[in-house]
Amino acid sequence: MLADGVVPRRLVVTSAHFHREAAGIMPHNGVRIHVAGVDLIRDEQGTFRVLEDNVRVPSGVSYVMENRRAMANVLPEVFASTRIQPVESYPAQLLRALRAAAPAGVVDPTVVVLTPGVHNSAYFEHALLAREMGVELVEGRDLVCVGNEVAMRTTGGKQRVDVIYRRIDDDFLDPVHFRADSVLGVAGLLNAARAGRVTIANAVGNGVADDKLLYTYVPELIRYYLAEEPILPNVETYRLDDGPDVLDHVLDRLDQLVLKPVDGSGGAGIVIGSQASDEQLAQVRERILIDPRGWIAQREVALSMVPTLIGNRLRARHVDLRPFAVNDGDRVWVLPGGLTRVAWWSTPARAVDPRTPHAPSTYTCTGSSLIRGWPRRPPAGRCSA
Repeated sequence: MLADGVVPRRLVVTSAHFHREAAGIMPHNGVRIHVAGVDLIRDEQGTFRVLEDNVRVPSGVSYVMENRRAMANVLPEVFASTRIQPVESYPAQLLRALRAAAPAGVVDPTVVVLTPGVHNSAYFEHALLAREMGVELVEGRDLVCVGNEVAMRTTGGKQRVDVIYRRIDDDFLDPVHFRADSVLGVAGLLNAARAGRVTIANAVGNGVADDKLLYTYVPELIRYYLAEEPILPNVETYRLDDGPDVLDHVLDRLDQLVLKPVDGSGGAGIVIGSQASDEQLAQVRERILIDPRGWIAQREVALSMVPTLIGNRLRARHVDLRPFAVNDGDRVWVLPGGLTRVAWWSTPARAVDPRTPHAPSTYTCTGSSLIRGWPRRPPAGRCSA
């Protein structure tokens, strides 16, 4: 893919999430993205578009599951009279994918969910998924790595761990290779993964695929690997390192565009030009000039709206949708629903704050949740860089 020039090599090696420490780590079944969350929007023309990809540690599925349970209890007649596809099978699908990723020769793998701890904002989700999958929820201090094998401390002694569904960022995962001051990860974990004795899901280094500059190349990657046209288009995006003409064009229209740092997550650092002050625009201009590679610019999209109960009145509010896809190496299963996030403000919005706590239940009534024909691996001859 790199050798064929589909994606510039410099884009990969200059990404903030490109980790040479991950070299040599090859998942047993070839899967690096076990869970993906893809943010979708519908624009002012009614076209669904991909806003961004989340393939590091995508979160939010707990809202989907808990909202569905609450609504089924409050409005059981809706579910009795409507063919709504269930979402309760998500933990089972996730566990199946994690077990399928176990190291070679492991017949009955031990799977754990690795959490940063109770102070993490997504801890509820970590605990929910571990409970629903019937696996242990562990912190870094519960695990030990000796001789390239990972084990968890139990009341009955140490028990080998084969698959770790980590909910910790790369930088905190292994103090030997990343941040030496991290107390959240496990010393030696990457060495064990490189030796093929444990699987880390999602894989270390997936942040390169989360890089918002790489997002602009996804349509080309689809054509390269699948020989198909993308079904859903991206939002029109400017690559600010494409040359001085593109950079000048964007700098002249900062008040009309959405500026995003390529390594940001959770909405951090985003500047919506039409809503920014002159001081904010001046600051982002300076940062772009210093590091054009670190930014992309997108046109402002007027997101679709849904009726939302605010107080005792229905009002129109902007929304986006995050479906979740689970890959077990043989098929990709898409959750028949998704995390819908609602902007609680009434001013014209071009983005929904990813940190919003307002996430209504979303139903899928028809269609299949299984994407058939998805290749397990790239076609022959296109596996190497």
